[in-house]
Amino acid sequence: MKKDLGIFGLLAALCLIGVSRDPHFLSAINFINLANIIGLFGIFSIGSGLVIIAGGIDLSIGSMIAVVGVLLPMALREWHWPWPAAIALALAVPMFFGWTHGWLVTRLKIQPFIVTLCGLLIYRGMARTITNDVTKGFGDAQAQGFGALERFCDGTLFGVPMPFVILIIVTVVMWFVLHRSIYGRYLLAVGRNEDATRFSGINTRKVISSTYIIAGLLTGISGILFAFWVNSISPATFGTFYETYGIAAAVLGGCSLRGGEGSIIGIVIGVAVLQVLQNLVNLLGVPSPLNYVVMGGVVLVGVIVDELVKRHSAKKLARAQK
Repeated sequence: MKKDLGIFGLLAALCLIGVSRDPHFLSAINFINLANIIGLFGIFSIGSGLVIIAGGIDLSIGSMIAVVGVLLPMALREWHWPWPAAIALALAVPMFFGWTHGWLVTRLKIQPFIVTLCGLLIYRGMARTITNDVTKGFGDAQAQGFGALERFCDGTLFGVPMPFVILIIVTVVMWFVLHRSIYGRYLLAVGRNEDATRFSGINTRKVISSTYIIAGLLTGISGILFAFWVNSISPATFGTFYETYGIAAAVLGGCSLRGGEGSIIGIVIGVAVLQVLQNLVNLLGVPSPLNYVVMGGVVLVGVIVDELVKRHSAKKLARAQK
């Protein structure tokens, strides 16, 4: 809770800076755009955070989004699948990738960094191969029979962008899963100490594998929404570096890279901080090449502060025990 309040304070400070420097920050259209982009990035960031809480990491999210982004228009326009079947494919593929990651990590004991780094390369190559490096898009969705799907993914609900609405639903569900279920307790326990958790009778393999599968599902949802948002999917660049946003948001939101620590609300606030910061540097006219420098610096400072707070708390605990 303290971490969530701390990162929320940072978000509030960024918003105050935005208001003081540019009155357009408070405009309705800016808020709608922010909500849309927070929703798009927030959904897969929750999945990335779950993997980190379990003691792993997923570097392949951006490439998985690229695969989903090219498969969906191909299934709808070139293969003429009904849209429910195309959606099922777009969700099943990243879930299968996630299951593969979990199997390699838990059965063959390969480091998650290596497994998902290979996935990053393999899935990007797959996206480029199956499309022959040709950009894909949806064209006139209404004329081709999936206009309702496009309106749902790219529309609004009472003025709120649909990606943000879906993020709220995912946040509520995953909050209960992580913080109010036995599975969530197992997940946190595995992240803190996998061996001790296994010796207590918990099937740690299933717990760890499930995080990669859930991350794959949430990545698939994000990939579908991103694809309809941009409507022009280049297999070589679509989703590039998105995994860094997910990892940065999770770490900034209080997830420890050592595992066993983190919250769903913190991850969502972390996403909001990154996107508000991105919006702020755009409004202030900061050159685009410096955007990554600014965001990376903020994340680094946040991690350093978190580490210093942990050390201070550990010293206080040690003194109290004496």
